[in-house]
Amino acid sequence: MKDVSFPQGFSAAGTACGIKKNGKPDLGVLRSDPPAQGFGAFTRNAAAAAPVAFCREVLAAGSRISTILVNSGNANAATGPKGLADTRTTADSYRTLSRVGGGILVCSTGVIGEPLPMPALQRGIEQLCGSTGGEAGFSAAIMTTDTFPKTAEKELQLGGRSVRLGGAAKGAGMICPNMATMLAFITTDLDLPKTYRPVFLDAVDRSFNSITVDGDMSTNDTVLLLANGASGVRYEILNASEKAIFDGALLGLLRDLAQAVVRDGEGATKFITVEVVGAVSEADAKAAGRAVSNSPLVKTAFFGGDANWGRVLAAAGYSGAELNMEKISLEFCGVKVFDKGMPLSRDEEDMARRMKEKNVSVKLNLGAGEASWTYWTCDLSYDYVKINGSYRS
Repeated sequence: MKDVSFPQGFSAAGTACGIKKNGKPDLGVLRSDPPAQGFGAFTRNAAAAAPVAFCREVLAAGSRISTILVNSGNANAATGPKGLADTRTTADSYRTLSRVGGGILVCSTGVIGEPLPMPALQRGIEQLCGSTGGEAGFSAAIMTTDTFPKTAEKELQLGGRSVRLGGAAKGAGMICPNMATMLAFITTDLDLPKTYRPVFLDAVDRSFNSITVDGDMSTNDTVLLLANGASGVRYEILNASEKAIFDGALLGLLRDLAQAVVRDGEGATKFITVEVVGAVSEADAKAAGRAVSNSPLVKTAFFGGDANWGRVLAAAGYSGAELNMEKISLEFCGVKVFDKGMPLSRDEEDMARRMKEKNVSVKLNLGAGEASWTYWTCDLSYDYVKINGSYRS
């Protein structure tokens, strides 16, 4: 499977250069020929890492993008002016060795507060630019605590031709809008105009900004979309129906990757869908869904298989969303457990069986309006504490 290099004109590779102590792949490269129109969405954390600042700068300059370099094992975050200088050096070194034209973006993920090991990074760049480099896959090279690579691809027929999308993402912990300790790279051989940015950002909002694992917003969150036009099809000449098909495919691909991040949540045993309906506004629906999805009490109850509806209602109540207790209703795994301000009797054995499933659901009707939003989250287990108690070591 080519995943992120599935669309025409893209290639990708990875290598192990010694950034990670375990010797696993830790440097990836994604190339586009021809150079692509780039779009980016980034963390809103005020302590954003140096590579985030660098990518924002490159994209703001309007250059078409030929390369994305990604290292794992080191976040290059909270590293001061040297961190940004090292990011620039990384891009300049790759440009010199590869002799590539076009803009170069650099992303990092891993431990915060440690300087990039530049000798190792330089060695990796030389490997990727050499004839024998790049044996590892890109999706493996960007992983940290992930247990599996996260990839997706789609093929459409638009404008009488084949148009492809591909993607790769990483993330398992420090996951919370906006966005997560998560990197995602999306490619398409459709030619997208600069004006497509609002559509892209909306798709990110409805996918990567609608997941949470542990409520911690990272310093390095980045979603990048590259569109190189190698298919010969331009978005602007498509009819309304074809544009809607592409937009829907992009959203679907982003959701597939985002949900894979949640399914791989650190220590997670359950994938939880939290659907909020009956809200006064989308903002209220988001607020309620976020509060429920981030609540440690809700998440630990799901780990224990406990249909604790009181914790869900409490989280919705403090979320700031408007709700009407006389009209509110709540379902767990398709069974209504609370309605119009009162708990409902239920078959406890049946509910216990439903709550033991790998995929479980919450549907909360606030009874106050017509707006809705969906979040995806996971439970919080003993293993989450074990993983994060020893991450640096």
